[in-house]
Amino acid sequence: MTRLPRTERPPVGRQPVVRGTGGSGVPGGLRGSIAVAASLIGLAVVAAVTMVVGSGDLPFSPGSGGGPNASGAGPIQTVSPSNVVVVPSGVPGVTVPGSLVYAKDGNVWLQSKGVATQLTNAGTDSMPTFAPDGVSVYFVRTRPMRGLWGGVNYLLDVPSLMRVPVAGGDPVKVVDGLVDPAGSQRWSAFIREPAVSPDGKTVAVATDLPDPTRSDVVIKLITLATGKITSLGMVEVPPLGHQDPAWRPDGQVLLYVLNNRDGAKGVPVIMSYSLATRKAKSVTGPGYIHPSWSPDGKYIAATRTSAFGTDVVILSATTGAEVAQLSDDGSSWAPAWSPAGNQIAFLHGEGQVVDLQMVQISGPAGAWTVSPVINLTSAAGLDSISRPDWFVPADQMPPPTPAPATPTPAATAAPVATPSPS
Repeated sequence: MTRLPRTERPPVGRQPVVRGTGGSGVPGGLRGSIAVAASLIGLAVVAAVTMVVGSGDLPFSPGSGGGPNASGAGPIQTVSPSNVVVVPSGVPGVTVPGSLVYAKDGNVWLQSKGVATQLTNAGTDSMPTFAPDGVSVYFVRTRPMRGLWGGVNYLLDVPSLMRVPVAGGDPVKVVDGLVDPAGSQRWSAFIREPAVSPDGKTVAVATDLPDPTRSDVVIKLITLATGKITSLGMVEVPPLGHQDPAWRPDGQVLLYVLNNRDGAKGVPVIMSYSLATRKAKSVTGPGYIHPSWSPDGKYIAATRTSAFGTDVVILSATTGAEVAQLSDDGSSWAPAWSPAGNQIAFLHGEGQVVDLQMVQISGPAGAWTVSPVINLTSAAGLDSISRPDWFVPADQMPPPTPAPATPTPAATAAPVATPSPS
């Protein structure tokens, strides 16, 4: 469909952050992400139901507890200062390999070896994700500008895809969301949820670039070497679009969420797109978002949405069936599967505060034993719409499981000569 910018359109690309409570008693990140989602969909009723969940927000009022096993609102937590992330003491016998990346108060943070380090300080950064080599992090940064449409000025936030070295340094702009054609018009596109391909050459994003008047916000590919934007032509339900791209570890399949609706009810579905056949198919029924692949590509961690809230589950990548449930509190979402294979981190909301938690899984695949929840941050106030990401270097990966030994065939005995009758 063709979608024209509107002067009343909320600032484009503003990535909200959780800053505690405001006058409404709702976390700032939750209020802001609802505004972004409503702009993305353009249908207020559907936005409130579908994309509030789709953007990672909790589909229940803060402090309600949400899920069937919730214990009530509990004490109100005090969020740590914007320049502090408290990492609890480790659990004996549990090692968290590699590094996790997430966002807080508009800045990108890295967590490794029990220490959280602030990587950016612009105050408008969100949705970080690792490059496949772990050397750099891609994220979305916004800047304020004056928009112009039909001779009318308005304020907008312009998103850009950025890259910053993990070792520190100045971020570099990769793609700009400003749309400034010749004439009397200036506005911006959406750039959301970057996911870098395993070969490091391509970024999948939810965007309406290069021309938002001719595209909804759908999953497209950006070639990093040239900046070329490729539309995959995947099915959509206008104007709801797509979200949550996730590459299979071999780079041949891209998961994403197709946003749909049933009346006023949001019914998101995880889809699978094959780069070889250029065809997409559904993986799940309605109600699943935030896919994250297992290292072997056989399973998918995802957020299940329901009337009770959001919980983290593991699905079969072949059938879409649930094979494990990792949370049952109705307030957990956005899983990130460790490349090491035996741990899954996810966001969790307690009252109005978002933290990072983790579980360990052990035993045969598909019949795992799930550990109790381990807190990776404490009263951090993380960004509710920025999914965490995980990188583990090769020297911290577990040794590969040896292939079962192949039985050696028994030697064939030489035939015994039978004496001929005399």
